[in-house]
Order: sequence, then C-alpha cells, then structure tokens
Amino acid sequence: MSYSIDELKPGMSESLARTVSERDIELFGEVSGDTNPVHFDEAFAKTTMFKGRIAHGMLSASYISTVLGMKMPGPGTIFLSLTARFKAPVRIGDTVVTTCTVREINAEKRRAVFDCVCKVKDTTVIEGEALVMAPAKG
Repeated sequence: MSYSIDELKPGMSESLARTVSERDIELFGEVSGDTNPVHFDEAFAKTTMFKGRIAHGMLSASYISTVLGMKMPGPGTIFLSLTARFKAPVRIGDTVVTTCTVREINAEKRRAVFDCVCKVKDTTVIEGEALVMAPAKG
C-alpha cells in the first residue's frame, strides 16, 4: 500500500515491530563498516557504560526508513532528512517497535513531516523527526 500526499492527514501513523538478532548486527556491521567492538565483543562491551553488547543505533534508526518507505507513505517515498536522538541502547533479542506519525503536510511541495519513535517495551530508544517527499496521486 502506498499513500499519496493527498491521502496523508496529520495524526495518521504506521508501526513496525522488529526483533534484533545476532545476524542483524553482523550484517549491519558488514554493510556499514561499523565494527566497533561495543557491537561485537562482549568482553570489551562490558567495560563500557552499556555493560554489554548493544546493537548499532543506526540499525534501529533504519526501521524508521522501513516504516516510511514500505508502509506510510510507502513505495515511491523519498527520504529527505532525519533528526534522531538516541535515548537508550538496544540489545540482541530486544523487539523494537517503530511508529511514525504524520505531524504536518505541505501538499504543494509533496512534503510531509513525521514524528518518529522507536521503543523497546516502555523505553524510548530513539525519538526524532523525518521529512519525506510523498508520492504524487496515482
């Protein structure tokens, strides 16, 4: 499903739930080149403020792109910007629920601003704002 700019209204939202696996971290590290030991080495990670391995913050942030590109507005959406604040770590086995909610629309420019939040249970792990160009009608 895809929403055109004319179909979007403030308050509309879509969500995605994704459980982070060891494989997700390995693949994200491989494709991004981010092999920071806090993601891969438990002994090292235990010496950090996180007291154990964590997932890449950008892995969780990428779920925002998934919601916007695949659910709402959906296929044909062009991601223009993201401002994200990383609030808490995500660990292997955590289920990240990402919700993007339409805040404002500029139909003339086909732009939409979304409030985005990623949570693990009741803990907000990322909050931010995304600007996208939504598909035209049809």
